[in-house]
Amino acid sequence: MNVGLAIRRNAVRAPESPAIFGDTQLNYQQLDERSNQVAHWLSSKGLTKGDRVALFVANRHEVIEIMGGIAKCGLVYVGLNFRLGITELEQIFENAQPSLVITDEEHYVDINPIAEEFDLPLVVLDSDSWLTDVSKMPNHTPDTLHGVQHDDDFCIVYTSGTTGRPKGVLFDHSRATQHATVACMEYQIDSESRYLIQIPHNSSVNITIVPCLTVGASIGFRDSRNFDPVAFAREVEKEGVTHSFLVPTQLMRVLDRLPRDADTKLFGLVTLGYGSSPISPDRLRELVDRFGNIFNQLYGMAEIASIGTILRKSDHLLGLNDRPELLSSCGQASYAVSVRVIDEEGKDVEPGERGEVIFAGPHVMKGYYRDPERTEEVLIDDWMHSGDIAEVSDDGYIFIVDRKKNLIIRGGLNIAPTEIENVLYRHEEILEATVVGVPDPEWGEAIIAVVALVDGANVEQEELRLHCRESELTSIKIPERIEIWDTLPKNAVGKIAKNEIRDKFWGSGRQV
Repeated sequence: MNVGLAIRRNAVRAPESPAIFGDTQLNYQQLDERSNQVAHWLSSKGLTKGDRVALFVANRHEVIEIMGGIAKCGLVYVGLNFRLGITELEQIFENAQPSLVITDEEHYVDINPIAEEFDLPLVVLDSDSWLTDVSKMPNHTPDTLHGVQHDDDFCIVYTSGTTGRPKGVLFDHSRATQHATVACMEYQIDSESRYLIQIPHNSSVNITIVPCLTVGASIGFRDSRNFDPVAFAREVEKEGVTHSFLVPTQLMRVLDRLPRDADTKLFGLVTLGYGSSPISPDRLRELVDRFGNIFNQLYGMAEIASIGTILRKSDHLLGLNDRPELLSSCGQASYAVSVRVIDEEGKDVEPGERGEVIFAGPHVMKGYYRDPERTEEVLIDDWMHSGDIAEVSDDGYIFIVDRKKNLIIRGGLNIAPTEIENVLYRHEEILEATVVGVPDPEWGEAIIAVVALVDGANVEQEELRLHCRESELTSIKIPERIEIWDTLPKNAVGKIAKNEIRDKFWGSGRQV
């Protein structure tokens, strides 16, 4: 099985079934033919099996056509986030060594200097040459399609790079399609689903795009910039959207900025996934009360194609009614993946003890592309070491405490920032919060919280410190200072860029 064959299979089974919705609409026969033309065009440029093709665009429907064409001729898809800076792009190009770069008019000026530096051909999607050249290609199935094997490389997903040089997470077709079946089961995606992609396309390959192509669902794209909850709700209603995925900051904007008389626009959603960072239990209760039992929380990492554990819809209900502690959990192990929490000796911890989360299964990455040293650091005896510290319950629910590298060492004690952040998120005026350690001559590290407030909020720093003092936090865990910023910086996948915030206090001297 390969991803290109999935498109072809849907075109044979249900040629009129919608594949792309939105401003551009394609059925599966049209998508199959268009991706065939892209595959023939790529082959005409002299690209051969295993060559990498980089795509540097914002969300748009051509992403699917190009990914399909790349898969059908055995090339390797490298989707790039258009928010990447010059240094990150140079590091990625040095690692991936693509044979071709595809962009659009909007991003040409950003990527052209990098393409010139690496002496790479650059093609612009909106140009007459692309539109004309591809449309002249034959639309029949390329001979290369059936030569693509399940263990041939399919894509490289680059991490956001918050801990240093970006890492290229490599997947073959087998790993991508295996994960796709898991995603379809967990998110209830089938051939009738209409999935609206709101996060950047490069982060959506394994969690959304390949699952939808595998079962013949329909895909639509929204611009991932400047999320507007009203416009999002309007499109969900207009296009009959059944599925989507948002990061917690976007969900908070839905809660705070979507007028209640517009709630019905989201009532057609079957599943709304979220992940990347925690949501306070009180806010989760608000979400379910307003929009129904449609939420799945994902916990995982790029290196396992996305899904490690799931806090399922049923878990949300259980947490809201009988077991409130579950709303602080990231759920139980998903299908086809083994999840363990281990101590420093590699043994499973007892319930209530803390250890590192590790994963194993058929959709764990092949490795970091052309980076065996960093692969060996995290992929040990086929177990992917996450770097996340967690506790586990008797019935297998995982409770993330923090990342190893984020622990604050204060007076010889390890303090998990997440514990403090969870307290801050209980304050009704806080939209986003992060906690970092900063240099302290007496204690080693002091604790600083940085928060952004909900629209129209007016709260003083000392009030927030009082909120922490009145919580269950011990005195040593109370932030010495709480700074209020207009917004917190994000990395390329929408997570709070803790390293960027930490660097404002440490500079570049701290090793993480």
